[in-house]
Amino acid sequence: MYTRLAMPIMMIAFPLTGKSQTADFHHFQYKGQDACFGQAINNKSQYFNPVLSGFYPDPSVCRKDSDYYLVTSTFSYYPGIPIFHSTDLVNWVQIGNVLNHPSQLQLKAGIRLSGGIYAPTIRYNKYNDTFYLITTCTDGIGNFIVKTKKPEENNWSDPIPLRFGGIDPDIFFDEDGKAYIVHNDEPAGIPEWDGHRAIWLRQFSVEGDSIFGKKKMIVDGGTDKAKHPVWIEAPHLYKINGYYYLMCAEGGTSVQHSEVVFRAENVFGPYIPWKNNPILTQRDLPGNRKNPVTSAGHADLIQTAEGDWYAVFLACRPYEGNFYNTGRETFMLPVTWIDGYPVILPKNGEIPYMVNKANLRPDAESYKGNFIWKDDFFGEKLGDRYLMLRTPPKDKWWKMADGTLTLRSTGSTIYEPNQPAFVGIRQQHLTFSAQIEMDYLPDSRDDIAGLVCYQREDHNFVFGKTIDGNGRYCLILKRAEGDVKTIVQAEIPSDAAQKAVVLKVEGNKDKYSFLYSFDEGETWKTIAEDVDAKNLSTQSAGGFSGTIIGCYVYN
Repeated sequence: MYTRLAMPIMMIAFPLTGKSQTADFHHFQYKGQDACFGQAINNKSQYFNPVLSGFYPDPSVCRKDSDYYLVTSTFSYYPGIPIFHSTDLVNWVQIGNVLNHPSQLQLKAGIRLSGGIYAPTIRYNKYNDTFYLITTCTDGIGNFIVKTKKPEENNWSDPIPLRFGGIDPDIFFDEDGKAYIVHNDEPAGIPEWDGHRAIWLRQFSVEGDSIFGKKKMIVDGGTDKAKHPVWIEAPHLYKINGYYYLMCAEGGTSVQHSEVVFRAENVFGPYIPWKNNPILTQRDLPGNRKNPVTSAGHADLIQTAEGDWYAVFLACRPYEGNFYNTGRETFMLPVTWIDGYPVILPKNGEIPYMVNKANLRPDAESYKGNFIWKDDFFGEKLGDRYLMLRTPPKDKWWKMADGTLTLRSTGSTIYEPNQPAFVGIRQQHLTFSAQIEMDYLPDSRDDIAGLVCYQREDHNFVFGKTIDGNGRYCLILKRAEGDVKTIVQAEIPSDAAQKAVVLKVEGNKDKYSFLYSFDEGETWKTIAEDVDAKNLSTQSAGGFSGTIIGCYVYN
């Protein structure tokens, strides 16, 4: 239900002198206020889960000496695959994006939002001092590898295609220098049930950057084929204390998600599932527990320089049932070894929001827990946190100069599977606020610029400045959940018509309020309060992404 909508402000017509193809944005501010992050914490010996809040799914981590690097999926957002650096596994600083040139990531118009880049794995090969990232572009070139000597320099190679099917590839460098790829694909023969998948092993030539030899199916169906398990995927292969461990996700990416482990004495198998699987899940816990974490799985192991083991994995923080607007997030827990197998969480254990870990090194540049972030658009390029939809053309539609981000309309709306002039950041909290300051003069009723909360083409909010049917400047709020509906429209007073406007959204779980100011945020007026925002949840919209909040223009 929509409540307390602002009444239209009746004004005389104002002469229009617009320049609607562009909009100028002067700042972008985001503030997180989640209750779970509000408790006191010793940031040198404790950390909050998630370690990366918001839409950071499918985490993978590797180490070179005392430096750790972590990557996550981005699907059809550009640039692809954020990469983070840390020296303690907790305080992560984004150092760039792996796929940051159009030649590396070609996501064309019409590609579904939940296509694109799936489940990257990052690994360091000590034998040639090279970092490898392997992933799948599901609506493009398929499986591929990129590599670099220095991740901090953002100079990853162009993709090297790998000629095999399936998704979620992992690359493993054995103690003898040989390399292998494991990945998800259909089983040999005809699948016997819906969701029947297999894990395949292939040999990889480091010298030739190519696969060779015969492939081998090392897991058929999952941990217990008789029970028809679904979606065995996201494999990671390790050699630890003389054994080969294969860790996989099982059960799908929603509330039945889990992590399971297999072990073998030879890299080619046989891989035997542990009798006490799963080693991580939240599916058996009561749904009415306080502050639940759900859908846990898709894990990756890492050993610290001191010899301790940890796992990063994805999970979700719903505010009700299976509703969450923040997408799938990156969590981390210490790993316990039981009978020679890694256990991330004991049976029926709840994922904690606060975890003890010694020797933490807080970094002012990392964003975790509750934080305030602001961009005044000084510089020459967009920051690494920003995302846009699909790969941009050579003729850029954005520029930064002298504290202003200028967006030029691409001719595509936010409601099309194309590339609108939209650039944003992730919603990282259940309770948050975000605001932009904008100069914009529309010319017609079809012109609009402002603040967008985006889950997908047909699930979003657009809060912007436009022109009404009487030729007057106005503010309008539209909500899309399949159909697009105007929630409220308010005419702008003539003395403010050509002023900069600050547009703000305040979110509290599934209720979002929208506010505006014509005096740089000194005073605020609410245009709509407690609007139903479940349309931004994955449960409503489907797919794999979280909410992106940002700046938009269309004419």
